[in-house]
Amino acid sequence: MTDADSHPYTKLTPDAVLDALQSVGLRPDGRLLALNSYENRVYQVMMEDGPPCVAKFYRPGRWSDAQIAEEHAFVRELAEREIPVVAPLAPAAERTLHAFGGFRFAVYPRQSGRAPELEDRATLEWMGRFVGRIHAVGANHPFAARPTLNAATFGEEPRDWLLAHEFVPPDLREAWASVAQIALQGVRHCYARAGTVRLIRLHGDCHAGNVLWSEGRGGGPAGPHFVDFDDARTGPALQDLWMLLAGERAAMTQQLSYVLAGYEDFFEFDRRELHLLEALRTLRLLHYSAWIARRWDDPAFPAAFTWFNTQRYWQDRILELREQIALMDEPPLAAS
Repeated sequence: MTDADSHPYTKLTPDAVLDALQSVGLRPDGRLLALNSYENRVYQVMMEDGPPCVAKFYRPGRWSDAQIAEEHAFVRELAEREIPVVAPLAPAAERTLHAFGGFRFAVYPRQSGRAPELEDRATLEWMGRFVGRIHAVGANHPFAARPTLNAATFGEEPRDWLLAHEFVPPDLREAWASVAQIALQGVRHCYARAGTVRLIRLHGDCHAGNVLWSEGRGGGPAGPHFVDFDDARTGPALQDLWMLLAGERAAMTQQLSYVLAGYEDFFEFDRRELHLLEALRTLRLLHYSAWIARRWDDPAFPAAFTWFNTQRYWQDRILELREQIALMDEPPLAAS
């Protein structure tokens, strides 16, 4: 048996998915559509009666039951405040996390929509309003089980893991380790300039791919619907804002002003956090490389990320980190 054959997800056959849903009282009609997800396995499932649902099978070993329960509780808390998020359903005994055949899974309503147009001022303000509402709830109390996003968890630990597991080619190892170390020093300097900032519960991965924009047809609300809180964690508010910005410095400054115009209708933004923007981007780059490497035994990853772990890949990462080192030395964006 090959390593690919031994991966846990090889046991998640269509029959296993259907049996899992039947175990919580649902009645799928046999039609499944695999949705675009690498971290977990996610399927749109047609039902014998009623609308289709989405079944999410969590990657074994990533989160504890307590951590998943905190994610579900946070999203349902947001939904109860009428914030447009896609919250897990409770088809059996008011539970949202279920187990079947060695997998943990959750069931969600299907939410249609398109990617938001982040070049549009009105869209950015609208997004800002809803992120502000999410953060107003997220600031009410902290996560107890979910991790905190900081230089140690998102930078040092991924860096150390990549070096320990020898993913970086030997001839580039010293150069990559050196530039990663300098980059992490830059991250720490950014945090020092920002001072003590408030840490709140976050979406954690708030990019355009995790937002579905609805046109409001069929009686549903128009605007953004935030999905996939799988990366929810504690961290600075800016983590849920900086990924909405793109382009050159002048463009990002303008976009930030639009986002904050909506955001601060519901939650005050601490301008000191702007010192963290490039630091958070740097941490995400380090974390992303380790995220792929840790899952390289999953056959879906070599098939999807064919460019990973090549000589060119690590050369590009070295250049990327050097650029981040320079950017972290620049003054922060100015927000009106």
